[in-house]
Amino acid sequence: MTVESVKPAQPAAPQLPVPPLAGGGVPVLGHGWKLVRDPLGFLARLRDHGDVVRLKLGPKTVYALTSPALTGAMALSTDFKIDGPLWESLEGLLGKEGVATANGPRHRRQRRTIQPAFRLDIIPEYGPIMEEEARALAERMGSGEPVDCTSESFRVAVRIAARCLLRGEFMDERAERLSVALATVFRGMYRRMVIPAGPLYRLPLPANRKFDRALADLHLLVDEIVAERRASGQKPNDLLTALLEAKDENGEPIGEQEIHDQVVAILTPGSETVASTIMWLLQVLTEHPEHAARVAEEVKSVVGDRPVAFDDVRKLPYTNNVVVESMRLRPAVWILTRRAVTETELGGYRIPAGADIVYSPFAIQRDPRSYDGHLDFDPDRWLPERAKDVPKHAMSPFSVGNRKCPSDHFSMAQLSLITATVASRWRFEQVSESNDATRVGITLRPYRLLLRALPR
Repeated sequence: MTVESVKPAQPAAPQLPVPPLAGGGVPVLGHGWKLVRDPLGFLARLRDHGDVVRLKLGPKTVYALTSPALTGAMALSTDFKIDGPLWESLEGLLGKEGVATANGPRHRRQRRTIQPAFRLDIIPEYGPIMEEEARALAERMGSGEPVDCTSESFRVAVRIAARCLLRGEFMDERAERLSVALATVFRGMYRRMVIPAGPLYRLPLPANRKFDRALADLHLLVDEIVAERRASGQKPNDLLTALLEAKDENGEPIGEQEIHDQVVAILTPGSETVASTIMWLLQVLTEHPEHAARVAEEVKSVVGDRPVAFDDVRKLPYTNNVVVESMRLRPAVWILTRRAVTETELGGYRIPAGADIVYSPFAIQRDPRSYDGHLDFDPDRWLPERAKDVPKHAMSPFSVGNRKCPSDHFSMAQLSLITATVASRWRFEQVSESNDATRVGITLRPYRLLLRALPR
């Protein structure tokens, strides 16, 4: 043995600490009880305990991230994948083979299939459909009767998605089916996420039967859409044609289940989040008539007395800022989960392999550490000279990295066009039966928003 081969023992790398455990857990349910009773308040208060906090959901340990810097780092890291309590609860709706839930090479291949439908140079082709549906919504609001904003928001969101991306001429009855079924399914999936009591959800209880019927109707609706296209023999240049002609990693046509799951991913989560955002925009226009008036004035300065057109949207900065500020304070997607692929570190704490991570865009986007007047509705905070002061990742309504929503520009275009169209024609008031309190499910929406439209 040489002198060179005798080396002093190296000190062991220091073990990273585990994050602090949030208080207030109860036996068996852990923090799931608080997530059921006051989910938004509970998540908003977690940052007071640190940037990374441990939670107990039933027997499971979950790690909550509370700072925009860490949520952004996780979204951009390959150490985490789409998985965890949220996605497990959504598998009954989205399946395991669609772009929303896939990971790795399959996800990359699926994004390549659907991305052309959302290219910036393609979106203007959808303009006439968006204009037609926005004007039809405004016309329906002018009946003089109270407007059920849940059904109307789903109707316009579903019809735009179907007519633009699936080239389907879908009757209102289908949009109504989707609206009713999604409301039931997303509420049931939220309960299954925060209280993982699997066997109980298989019992023939009324709530479980209602959930099962709604879920079955959603999948039946998708089967109808695919079957109708196949029977027609038509191949329009749309997303459904791309799916029916797509190839897998081996050059073979993709399977029927993947086609089904992809259409579900196009129609349901997208329609749910866009519809919820439209509901909140209508609530904002009602609650803040001064901002609604500014939108109407801006629209008139651009279009005069003619109807709002798709090409006008980029000339309406204040209207766009109203949309963004509404999405900040009232995000449709308020909770997200990921799963650690390998043991890693976040915020100076050890995150074990396989650990579930949860974070709340709702809490992050209302954090007083990131926003002055964090609870004020202030569209001007998105003026360029002020927006630069918002911390990075403190406002990411469409996510970032390889999970960034491919339809972000498509969604923003329709939201701004709808806002401009209805606000330029109507001012709104809630009727006595209306309840605009926040209804928490997989997404956030007003509980029962009923409005009367009055001529502007």
